[in-house]
Amino acid sequence: MLKLRNFDPFEQRQLFTMMSDPAVFPYVRHKATSYEEFVEVNAWTIEAEGRGELISRVIMNEENQPAGVINLFDIADRSGFIATWLGTSHQGKGLNQVAKKEFLHEVFTTTTIESVYMCIRQTNIRSQKAARKLPYVVTANEEGRARFAALREDYASFELLEIPKALFQAYEVGALERAAAFEAMSCEVVYA
Repeated sequence: MLKLRNFDPFEQRQLFTMMSDPAVFPYVRHKATSYEEFVEVNAWTIEAEGRGELISRVIMNEENQPAGVINLFDIADRSGFIATWLGTSHQGKGLNQVAKKEFLHEVFTTTTIESVYMCIRQTNIRSQKAARKLPYVVTANEEGRARFAALREDYASFELLEIPKALFQAYEVGALERAAAFEAMSCEVVYA
């Protein structure tokens, strides 16, 4: 479902086309107005990940085609800010929620990150509703709000949510237990 960013021209062209859609473009953090600029942004992203400044993955759909991007930006003090965008043809299919779970699992199990923040524009009702469906999301604490305010002058126009590592991992354990219980209930009973 997720893969590392790369220099594959076909994949970059698909991502650029999706990102250029007027319904997607306003919500993309690192915008590019031409394909050449997108290639440069992609190269910068790969280099920045190598320096530990961010984590970026391409979201793949069920046919293993690029569907969007998920990133963790502004990594500092064992926290960072998550941002996701999907092409319009991939929205509303549950792909974002699945990608977030996979990405958060990777982030929380392979790094020292303890909190991931989600900043959602007050005008982006669709994303607010989607985020509130996630059982491991809470309203950000004062520390998170102060950190966000230091990064963005327009912080007041965003809703700030937090995904604490401990809460996400508790959710994962609970989800695994529920899946095991469901599997046990659905096993065929065999009589000797």
